[in-house]
Amino acid sequence: MKKLDPLLVGIVVAAALAFVLPAKGAFADGFAVAVKLGIALLFFLYGARLSTQEALKGLTNWRLHALILAFTFAIYPVIGLLVRPTTAFMSADLYQGLLFMSLVPSTVQSSVALTGVARGNVSGAVVAASVSSLVGVVATPLLVMWLMGAGDGVSVDASVFGDIALQLLLPFILGQLAHNFVPRVGELAKSKATKIVDRGSIWMVVYSAFSRGVVSGVWSNVSAWEIVFLTVFSCVLVVAMLWLTRILPEALHFPREDRVAIQMCGTQKSLATGLPMATVIFGGASLGVLIIPLMIYHMCQLVICSAYASRIS
Repeated sequence: MKKLDPLLVGIVVAAALAFVLPAKGAFADGFAVAVKLGIALLFFLYGARLSTQEALKGLTNWRLHALILAFTFAIYPVIGLLVRPTTAFMSADLYQGLLFMSLVPSTVQSSVALTGVARGNVSGAVVAASVSSLVGVVATPLLVMWLMGAGDGVSVDASVFGDIALQLLLPFILGQLAHNFVPRVGELAKSKATKIVDRGSIWMVVYSAFSRGVVSGVWSNVSAWEIVFLTVFSCVLVVAMLWLTRILPEALHFPREDRVAIQMCGTQKSLATGLPMATVIFGGASLGVLIIPLMIYHMCQLVICSAYASRIS
């Protein structure tokens, strides 16, 4: 009998724990800080285990970044429009949420963590996912206005740039400095420490995100049938995108490490970025329903991509 993947088990346990014992009040605030620190530590370790030459190669790999952006902000929105007939199985608000899910940037922490698990191009994934988040600050609101008719007054807080730089890029740069100037830090980062931190950061993000959903009561606004349908649809979409993000890079002759980064970054949608953006863009009473498709897809992408990353590593 095949041993269960600890990463998958942890994701399921974290989601279940959020429904039974969600983070609330002061504990939720403290846990949110812990999540940020965990992600910062993860990116420090990724920076510490890469040589500067590898990091610069990731920065200049424009073909990799262009293809990931095309999947995130072109192919996904087209799919979101094409599945409009799904309103036969769910409410119009839920379909709007499904469309919004297709417009948000790629997630950073899980994309990079899964790329690391699958032994792909980690430096390229760090840059590509960060670029996706930065582009999404402009692209997502514009796509919402164009495709969802959100109207005027759509704005995104410019502090997103500072958050990305402080939480992700700065620790990565500090890790690079440690790799070059602090003895044996690179060897430590290549040990099991990074594997423990990348899995732990994913578990923490899942628990924190699902806790917010439970506390805000968003799950009480949809029927059990709609949740089942969204879950099945999300799983099918993730599998289809994993297939598409594999065959297209192969046809374009990307090396194996880049193909892994494209798959892990090109199939992800960011709950951490999507929730704040939805709050700013919509902000109305329907917000709770609108973010449910993103939350369900987020869970499905982590479970399926984690299993896939473990299998191909």
